[in-house]
Amino acid sequence: MCAELLGTLVTLALVLASFDAARGTEATNPPEGPQDRTPQQKGRLSLQNTAEIQHCLVNAGDVGCGVFECFENNSCEIRGLHEICMTFLHNAGKFDAQGKSFIKDALKCKAHALRHKFSCISRKCPAIKEMVFQLQRECYLKHDLCSAAKENVQVIVEMIHFKDLLQHEPYVDLVNILLTCGEEVKKAITRSVQAQCEQNWGSLCSILSFCTSAVHGDSILSPEKKPGEANKAAAGRGDMLAHSESDHRESLRASKGERGTKGHLNTHARVKAGAHSPKGAHGSMDRADELSDFSDIRR
Repeated sequence: MCAELLGTLVTLALVLASFDAARGTEATNPPEGPQDRTPQQKGRLSLQNTAEIQHCLVNAGDVGCGVFECFENNSCEIRGLHEICMTFLHNAGKFDAQGKSFIKDALKCKAHALRHKFSCISRKCPAIKEMVFQLQRECYLKHDLCSAAKENVQVIVEMIHFKDLLQHEPYVDLVNILLTCGEEVKKAITRSVQAQCEQNWGSLCSILSFCTSAVHGDSILSPEKKPGEANKAAAGRGDMLAHSESDHRESLRASKGERGTKGHLNTHARVKAGAHSPKGAHGSMDRADELSDFSDIRR
């Protein structure tokens, strides 16, 4: 639950940050017409950026982070891939043999996929971003990120910085995958990011702990009650309400019957005559109620 709230908070921060940036751009340089709108506002990668990225991908080497650097400065704001690559390479020496193998294979997988699929994708920014994130997920899962993380928990935790989660969507995607890698990995990452969050945002991050404790509190209120017992209790309360409503209706009918008796003796006689059968009794009582109400209105 804490991990889900953490993901929600990080996503909210990303949305607010992008909103502020967009608002500031519009305030300083408002577009005068359709021809003055930037490719970013159109939601498309510019032709110049497309040509630059394709040229960069052709010349980038198979080793290192050159392929990811091609996606850094573009109008779709796809950032973070190069930084993730550099972070993995800088920390590779801290991983065990399995971790080192994962880093090499996963980075190679991502670079190869980006190089071959970029030329086939639409220039629309959402399509490019989805392609990038989808390839990243596929390569992480294909080369078993979770196994590497479970054997190198401390190194993984040291690699994740709160500020990167606010600036780079690929980092958020990476952390979301890591949070599915078992309780040990999830708890270690959550503790680390919460501590960094409190250093940056202070008491705002305590909302996470408050929400988590509130959820746990609901389950602690009646720990000894079983679902069957709870249903029985609810049914009992429903029966009590039904009986009380029935008694209330009977008392109202009785009071109306008394008023009707004082005003109309012949009506009371008909009620008695029809009391020999259940249907007659109910029908006569309803008729008596109507007449008594009518007599009350006339008075």
